[in-house]
This record gives sequence, C-alpha cells and structure tokens, in this order.
Amino acid sequence: MLDAIRWDTDLIRRYDLAGPRYTSYPTAVQFNSQVGTFDLFHALRDSRKTQRPLSLYVHVPFCANICYYCACNKVITKDRGRALPYLQRLEQEIQLIACHLDTTQKVEQLHFGGGTPTFLSHDELRQLMAHLRKHFNLLDDDSGDYGIEIDPREADWSTMGLLRELGFNRVSIGLQDLDPAVQRAVNRLQSLEETRAVIDAARTLQFRSINIDLIYGLPKQTPENFARTVEEVIHLQPDRLSVFNYAHLPERFMPQRRINSNDLPTPAQKLEMLHRTIEQLINAGYRYIGMDHFALPDDELAIAQEESTLQRNFQGYTTHGHCDLIGLGVSAISQIGDLYCQNSSDLNQYQNALAASQLATSRGLLCNADDRLRRAVIQQLICTFSLEFSDIEQAFNIDFQGYFGELWPQLQDMAKDGLIELDRERITILPAGRLLVRSVCMVFDAYLEQHSRQRFSRVI
Repeated sequence: MLDAIRWDTDLIRRYDLAGPRYTSYPTAVQFNSQVGTFDLFHALRDSRKTQRPLSLYVHVPFCANICYYCACNKVITKDRGRALPYLQRLEQEIQLIACHLDTTQKVEQLHFGGGTPTFLSHDELRQLMAHLRKHFNLLDDDSGDYGIEIDPREADWSTMGLLRELGFNRVSIGLQDLDPAVQRAVNRLQSLEETRAVIDAARTLQFRSINIDLIYGLPKQTPENFARTVEEVIHLQPDRLSVFNYAHLPERFMPQRRINSNDLPTPAQKLEMLHRTIEQLINAGYRYIGMDHFALPDDELAIAQEESTLQRNFQGYTTHGHCDLIGLGVSAISQIGDLYCQNSSDLNQYQNALAASQLATSRGLLCNADDRLRRAVIQQLICTFSLEFSDIEQAFNIDFQGYFGELWPQLQDMAKDGLIELDRERITILPAGRLLVRSVCMVFDAYLEQHSRQRFSRVI
C-alpha cells in the first residue's frame, strides 16, 4: 500500500536534516530581483496562447489576533477598515492580470489564504468574488476546486452559508491544538465546540472537503496531551489532515519571540508525538500522502496518489499542478510555465505599486533546463515515492545515471541504510524512508549547499 510507513528511529535521527519543503523547485530562496513585471507579462501571454487552465491564489493578510507560532505574512489589527484600501488595490491587480489572459481559460482551482480571509465582511467577500468572476472564468457548476482557510473564531453559520453561496466547496480549518495550556502559550484560545460548529455547518451546507491543520512541537505540548487532541480530531472525521512540525525560528519570525523556549518539547518528545499521531491516523483509516499530509482513502489526493497523478505546488499537494498558478495579493507567488514570481511582501509597497497602476512583482526566477529536469525528479519522488529513470530520460533526452553520476554514491548510501531501493532502472522510497522523502529530494537539489540550512525547517 502507498500509505505503508515503517518507523525507524535510528534512520530518522540520522536523516532528520533541515531542508526545503519543495512546494517548488527551485525554492523561493532562489528568487531574485532581476525578475519583474515584463517577465510576468511574457509568461501570461504564453499562458493565453496555450490556453492553459488556471489556479488562483488570493492572499488576505489581516488577522484580528496574533498567534505566536505563526510564520505567515500577516497584518495584525482590530481595525476592520484597513481591509478596504487593500481590497481596492487587489481589485486593480485582478484587472491588470486578467487583461493579459483569455476569458476562455477556466479557473479550475481557487484558494483564499492568509491571514484570516474571513476577516473581511460579508459585503467585502461578495464584492471580491464578484470582481473575480467579472475578470476570470470561474466555474459556476461546483466542479471547481474552490477552497478557503477558516479560523473558527472568525466564522459562524451565516459566514459558512455565504461562502457556499459564493462558490467555495472546500474549507481548511486551523486548529493546531485543543489543550488549553498549549493554546494560552501560543495565544490562540479556540474551543472544540467552535471548531465542531464550523465543521457541522460545512457538512450541512455540502462543502465537498474539510481539512484540519495541526501542529506538533508547540510550547506545553506533551505526547500525551497531543494524542488527546488527535483523538478528538479523528472524531470530527475531516477528509484531510495536515500535521505540521513547528519550527522555532524566533530570529526570523518576531511573534515567536513571545514563546518561552523552555516550554518547548524536547526533540525526543516531538518524535514520539509524530510516531503516535501516525499510528492513530493510520489506525483510523487515513492514508499517509507524504510531507505531513493524511487523507481518507476516497479523497481526491489519495486517489491521485494511487493513480500516480498527484502533484505539488505552492499550495502543497494538489490535483491541479497542470494549471498556471496566479498569485494575487501581498506576498503572493505565481507559477506560470517556467516562471516563478512573487509580489512584494510589504503591504505599503504592494499598495503603492498598484496605486501607481503598476504590478507589485518584486522578485522571482525563470527556470533553466537543469531546473526543469530536477523539478520533475523531485516532484515524482515527493508525490509517488518512486522514480522511473526512463520517464525522465525520455522527457529530457538524457542518460539518467550519466547526468546524475556524481550523486550516485549518496544514493547508494541511502540504499544501504534502507531509505530507498536503487537499481539501474528506478528509485523506490521504502516504507522506512517515506517520512524522510525530503532528505532524498535534497540529494537532487543543485542549490542547497549555497544557502544556510538554518533558513529551513527540519524534515521531522
């Protein structure tokens, strides 16, 4: 079975290194300021010519309260009025981008992230969706994959009803942990009842899929109290679960400086939390998709993995990796063909650029032939836990072992250690290596040694 995992503590300790999560290759660390709006317009023109379908990501950066663990690009404010000037600029960006695309290009996927998207009022959400529908070809038959991130403290039945009416059919719910001591330590007080109410509303309103986010490694967490959280979440029966490893990087993320490092669980306790969580979820019928993600067997991600069609992009695992991804809003990232580009992460710079009728593109990367090749290799490994050399050789007209000859000793060592099975035709990630698939992908990363690994979280 694809979800088979074998827990090997010794192997984990040896290969639990810091490294990228590979939502892209090359990763965002490689982005540079030489990429600008001209490159974006050129990529949009190619997208229009080839009539590729679209995936839209809309970033809403506002939150009413700060969560100390958070590493997202956000603006903490109680002033709901701050959303209005942002939405005005966001609507300008939508119009500027859309005029370079064709109205026949279908938006197969839409995702609102943040921040807290439901920070916006009902009227603001209606207006924003109306503007998107005016300028993009959004599907109105509920066949699209249209999701939104939900903070249960910022949503009620009427909000969920509005979202369903506007066309959303997937929700991702931030929960993190249910233990009150942990919640106080990270400044996110959220009851099980609040979360259950949102899930009940989503099911009653026939949302197609519910995802719940959990984080292990937070202050005051223990293997015992986190296991109780996981058990409660299993009773809620989400279709998907994301179980993230908390990376404590207070030197990079200011809110994390409010966390008392003495309250953090030890590395051994974190390993035990993950081990228990995997056992609980697998026993409850969830499949391990990879990279912190679990899904029920009838979920689209699980089915796509069985059929070897699963892909990965800046939104994580997806069944829509064939789409051009258009990022809208402050800090949003686009992936259009071989171009990656990102808007300014500074709210004022973003708004000022659009106030001057200019796009806010601040950095990016245009993939070269080697990038495309390595991207395909990493994508296959991270999504299917296997790689057929002949597929890469035919797609890129290379001899695989010749091209990657200098990497062969590292791969052979991994094979000896039991992470992978290696022969002249393929790499197969073994059950003991599936939790460490990032470590295998890192072997093929041509840029990794150029940067301090402190920029990345550990694999486990």
